[in-house]
Amino acid sequence: MARRGRGLGFGGGSGCDLFLELRQKNRIRSPIVLFRKKAKPVSQLSDEELVTELQREMNAERFGILYDRYATKVFQKCVGMTRNKEQAQDLTHDIFLKAFVNLTKFDHRSRFGTWLYSITYNYCLDHLRKDQKHRATDLDEDLTLPDGAEDRYEQELLSLRADRLASVLDALEPGDRGILLMKYQDELSVKDMMEVLGLAESAVKMRAMRARERALAKYHQMYREG
Repeated sequence: MARRGRGLGFGGGSGCDLFLELRQKNRIRSPIVLFRKKAKPVSQLSDEELVTELQREMNAERFGILYDRYATKVFQKCVGMTRNKEQAQDLTHDIFLKAFVNLTKFDHRSRFGTWLYSITYNYCLDHLRKDQKHRATDLDEDLTLPDGAEDRYEQELLSLRADRLASVLDALEPGDRGILLMKYQDELSVKDMMEVLGLAESAVKMRAMRARERALAKYHQMYREG
């Protein structure tokens, strides 16, 4: 009598039979998943998982989840940059449209949140500068940070009256204001600031130091202290 085939694909048994047989013979040391796991709910996907799926196929529901996760943060950043809630609402809308259109360009080398922050910062900066006739040319990449200057300016800035700093921020050039908000309000690391600004570490530190220096000068000019 012919022996009946056993196991998957032979008609005489099942996946469970094969699993039990292999287990009895110590041929497997860990459980075999016999059935595909239930798909994770879309709302529980990480940012990177959602982006990966969106890069395969654009889907309004999935992008809506990313929007819900980041809309408030983007809006608050826009308010901080423009100091105008109505403008910030319009900019937030435009920024998410820009992100949706350019999502296929996200290369996963940084976190999605950092990538979106970069779009937000640069879009707000372009908006604030579009009416200016000349844009400042930054040569920070070629400069060396003076010894002790970074800590000195930071300590002095942090010692100032908080209620007056808001007015100082309003009076600063948008680029300086954005960098200070990045560092002290959003608490971005130097690495994240490098990603947002597209600059080397030394250039980021130089720009932050110069922004602090100009903020201090503006503070003393406005309040005649020191």
